[in-house]
Amino acid sequence: MPDSSETAQIAEQYIINKEPYYRNVADEIDMYQAAYDARMPVMLKGPTGCGKSRFVEHMAWKLKKPLITVACNEDMTASDLVGRFLLDINGTKWQDGPLTVAARIGAICYLDEVVEARQDTTVVIHPLTDHRRVLPLEKKGELVEAHPDFQIVISYNPGYQSLMKDLKQSTKQRFAALDFDYPESGIEAEIIAHEAGTDAATADKLVQVAQRSRNLKGHGLDEGISTRLLVYAAQLINKGINPSDACKMALVRPLTDDPDMRDTLDAAVATYF
Repeated sequence: MPDSSETAQIAEQYIINKEPYYRNVADEIDMYQAAYDARMPVMLKGPTGCGKSRFVEHMAWKLKKPLITVACNEDMTASDLVGRFLLDINGTKWQDGPLTVAARIGAICYLDEVVEARQDTTVVIHPLTDHRRVLPLEKKGELVEAHPDFQIVISYNPGYQSLMKDLKQSTKQRFAALDFDYPESGIEAEIIAHEAGTDAATADKLVQVAQRSRNLKGHGLDEGISTRLLVYAAQLINKGINPSDACKMALVRPLTDDPDMRDTLDAAVATYF
């Protein structure tokens, strides 16, 4: 176990020093602040690219707390989260995983797209999400008591997951939840203009294209165009790419391979550009 000076040095690596831009949409900042003050586990629910990860980064900066982010995937094991013994020239040595590091140093541990991980993997977070706030390291024979500043945050997209890839109720009911969605058009255009440095008129047109695509969700598209992709398109336009070509490259082609759906989205682009 690291001493206090080592803990401080490790924590410093995960501090966000520059403010990540985040446009408050409703009362999510105040709600999260209250949850953090209570060290309550938080679940962020919303579509791809709507700002969940940026929100967590912004809150970690605002709270001046280290942030450790884990991009979950189906191959991730419990050992990837908590740690494992590794063999080196001197024999075997224990190496903490990101969840264990966060619990030790008092970081916010953000599990992005948590349902992509196997359910037997996500179970390891349970003892950290109730009154116990502990993490058993069974292979090492150690019980890690979470630092007073530690908090766990998870995110997922409930509209995109199959029944086979949903969270168990035993996991869901350990978290407070905040719903996220794409902002209303004026705010979304403001975000795009700020992030990409583009003019308001271009940002507004991009939002209109996105709204057309979002109306097709469930009618040929699994997801509509995200705010993230709109920023990409605006950045390409700023680099001198023809707006229509920029939209095809950043908005339409990543979204679908279906020829008819591409034609529909290309027509929406042509309406505004």
